[in-house]
Amino acid sequence: MKTNDQSSRRRFLKAGGIFIAASGNSAAANLFGKEEEKKENEVSPPEDLMREHGVLKRILLIYGEAIRRIDSKEDLPPEPLADSAKIIRDFIEDYHEKLEENFLFPRFKEANKLVDLVDVLLQQHQAGRRLTDITMHLATNQALKNADDRRKLVDSMRQFIRMYNPHEAREDTILCPAFRGIVSAHEFDSLGEDFEKKEDELFGEDGFFKVVDRVAEIEKRLGIYDLAQFTPKT
Repeated sequence: MKTNDQSSRRRFLKAGGIFIAASGNSAAANLFGKEEEKKENEVSPPEDLMREHGVLKRILLIYGEAIRRIDSKEDLPPEPLADSAKIIRDFIEDYHEKLEENFLFPRFKEANKLVDLVDVLLQQHQAGRRLTDITMHLATNQALKNADDRRKLVDSMRQFIRMYNPHEAREDTILCPAFRGIVSAHEFDSLGEDFEKKEDELFGEDGFFKVVDRVAEIEKRLGIYDLAQFTPKT
């Protein structure tokens, strides 16, 4: 026969077990939810590279505005141009393009896919760095006052724009979409994490957005930030 104390003890243990199980389920649900949220916020390798192309595209627009001002003999402070070339060097050439050269290009060659395209893209990376050297060297007050230096500066920016418009278009429409098909799902996800770690290491947490903010500040200094100004009046 059960005593009152025994019955109370069993009811307590039962209730405790239910509470522990519920707490465990709640913790597991929270952990699962956080993992799902993290997964949803992760950026895939092609998406990461393609959004960085947006930074490059905005610098090309800045270069275009600089060329327009020089051709029209309008005032052009050297600082926005020098800052833009610095972003190209640090974020595009020494980071973004290195990712492509170290992680994408070798895998396409190993898979014997798009090899001719990869070869041209690599050659253009190298040509772009030579052009950026010229732009960085001539983005000064002294060079902008010299007719020959201005001509060389404009020529370097024009060549850079002419090359990188089709360059990034081919990467966005051919190379990046094809990348998932030449690596395993595990390797694909792992590379995405590696890209994020490298970005944080070089540019700090949310490094991409910090670079975007720097580009926006340059656009504001040159009066080309307002998107509406590019809408045709027709």
